[in-house]
Amino acid sequence: MKRNHTRSLTAAAMLSAVAFILMCLDFPLPMLLPPFIKMDFSELPALLGSFALGPGYGVAVCLMKNLLQLVLRGTSTACVGELCNFVLGAVFAWTAGMIYQKRKSRGGAMLGALIGAAVMALVSLPLNYLVVYPAYVQFYHMPLETILEMYRAILPSAGGLLECLAIFNLPFTLVKGLLCALICMIVYKPLSPLLHGRR
Repeated sequence: MKRNHTRSLTAAAMLSAVAFILMCLDFPLPMLLPPFIKMDFSELPALLGSFALGPGYGVAVCLMKNLLQLVLRGTSTACVGELCNFVLGAVFAWTAGMIYQKRKSRGGAMLGALIGAAVMALVSLPLNYLVVYPAYVQFYHMPLETILEMYRAILPSAGGLLECLAIFNLPFTLVKGLLCALICMIVYKPLSPLLHGRR
């Protein structure tokens, strides 16, 4: 039992390191989103960990990834961006992992990942609206209107913050989750022996 626990911790640590590297490889999507919103695939290792080790480990990978980010690279968002990244990744990994635990099959994994991505996207709306963007305004003394103008540069008809989040951020978060789910379905089987400590 202790050996299995040690093996799981080792696998989670490796996944956390990979997640941190993927987080560093973020990139903007010009013409589609404001430049401060960037794409990365750092939720993929958390999803792998959630399926292979359990949902708690998936959440732990999300936590460790962001702690590594803070320790090794610092923060440019007063920790708000890291908090948001952790919450959304944890929701994704936990939801997917819990569903997979109840239906341990490829179909169960696909269903869990799809529902996890949808829940992550839905949670992003109140999280950004109530916490993240007000914090940016407070900490950086940047008028909300300045932020909204970045959205309107892409879509002039965009209205207030909630509308911008619904038009841009929610679909972006959903697509990000779906892409991670797709890659997970492709790589999980080849990586499964390594994650489970089998040869």
